[in-house]
Amino acid sequence: MKTLQSLLEANRAWSGRMQREDPQFFSRLAQQQQPQYLWIGCSDSRVPANQIVGMLPGELFVHRNVANVVVHSDLNCLSVLQYAIDVLGIRHVIVCGHYGCGGVQAALNKRDIGLINNWLLHVRDVYHRHREFVDRAADESTAIDRLCELNVIEQVRNVARTTVVEHAWQRGATLTIHGWIYSIRDGIIRDLGVSTAGNAEVEGNFEQALGRLSRG
Repeated sequence: MKTLQSLLEANRAWSGRMQREDPQFFSRLAQQQQPQYLWIGCSDSRVPANQIVGMLPGELFVHRNVANVVVHSDLNCLSVLQYAIDVLGIRHVIVCGHYGCGGVQAALNKRDIGLINNWLLHVRDVYHRHREFVDRAADESTAIDRLCELNVIEQVRNVARTTVVEHAWQRGATLTIHGWIYSIRDGIIRDLGVSTAGNAEVEGNFEQALGRLSRG
């Protein structure tokens, strides 16, 4: 049986380096995790959540799936969301997409890539709701990036509409939902300006964010 020896060796090297830099790092980490942020991002291997925001293990709670989609029937995502809010007490949920997302591209082009087509129907629905804006793009690359942005904004609204978040706000929890997008081309994250901290803000912030995109 083949082994991934290079990965195991890299792990040992990383562990040794961390212990040299901070001898108490792993003992502290083993006690508990106390992140203040939940990251809902894409599974793309080029978007390592902790690394691109300069955070260490234990500082960011992470859920990832293809095209950073939040669906009210996805018990995996909802369980992560509830654990993060109710158990860990996180204060910020960040939905972060990225430009040039392959899942978004497949949804836009209606490519047949198998089982995942069913998942990408959620992104396809975003396209249909904003088809006029996406189709105005000068080229395919711009259209994909527009849909990537729209998808993040829609997923922020989906997070805010979950019973998990609604109940947290009802009981007075300090919780803000943010929408970001990352550029693999330069490593920079852009805030899409849809941050929402309560039920009363959801629709207004959503419409304002859409308006900014259409004017931009």
